Amino acid sequence: MKIISWNVNGIRAVMGKGFAESLEKLDADCILLQETKAQDDQVQTALESIDSYHIYSNSAGRKGYSGVALLTKQEPIQILQDIGIDEHDQEGRVIAAEFENFILLNVYVPNSGEKLVRLDYRKIWDKELLAYFQQLNSRKPLIACGDFNVAHQEIDIARPKANYNKSAGYTQTEIDGISRMLEAGFVDTFRHLHPETVAYSWWSYRAGARAKNIGWRIDYVLTSQALIGKVKNAFIAPDIFGSDHCPVGIEIDL
Repeated sequence: MKIISWNVNGIRAVMGKGFAESLEKLDADCILLQETKAQDDQVQTALESIDSYHIYSNSAGRKGYSGVALLTKQEPIQILQDIGIDEHDQEGRVIAAEFENFILLNVYVPNSGEKLVRLDYRKIWDKELLAYFQQLNSRKPLIACGDFNVAHQEIDIARPKANYNKSAGYTQTEIDGISRMLEAGFVDTFRHLHPETVAYSWWSYRAGARAKNIGWRIDYVLTSQALIGKVKNAFIAPDIFGSDHCPVGIEIDL
C-alpha cells in the first residue's frame, strides 16, 4: 500500500496547478490532504473529476481556513472526524479512516503563528493529539500522517540557529511535542529509514527558498511500533509542485 500526505495550501488552487496529473504520477492507494481551505461541498466539487477514490473531508467552521481531506481507493470500515474535544474540533484538522488491520489518520497541526501567539494553545493541542493517537492505537495499529508544523531536529531545517525559539515550527515547546509522540512509541518513518538524509517538505514562498532548497521538514508519516517493520520505503517528493509543501509518503505491506 502506498500512502501519500500533502499539504496542498488550497484544494481549489491546486486543482489549477496540475493536481490531477500529480495524483496520477504519485499513484497512491490513499492520499491525505491538509489545508484544503474549503467547505465539504467545495472539496467534493473541486475533486469531482477524481473518480478512482472514495473522498472524505473535515472542514473548518470558518470558511477558507484549514481543513483536511482523505482519498482512498479501498472503502474504509468507518470515518472518524476530530478528536472529541470541542476546543480543538472547530478547525477541521483531523480525519481518520478505519480499515481491517489499521487506522489511517490525517492531521493538520495548528501553526503557532506570527510572534508565537498560539504557542500556548499548541502545547495543549500536542498533548491532547497524542492522547488521541494512543486511544486509536489501543484499538488498531495507527498510521498518522500530515503537516505537524514542526521541524524536529537540526537536520530537518536549513537554518536552525536563526529560527530556534524565534519562529513558529522550531521552538523547544513544539520540538518537545513531537518528541513526546516518538517517546510514546510512534515512529518517524522517514527519519527511521533515512537517519542522515537532508530533505525538506516545505519552503517559504519568499526569496526563492525552494529553488535554493532553504526548507523545513514539517510533514511526517508516523506509524505505531507494531507497523514499522512493514514499512518498505519512506520518501519525500520535492519534484511535485503546486503548493509550498511537497508530498511525503510511505510504501507499507498491510
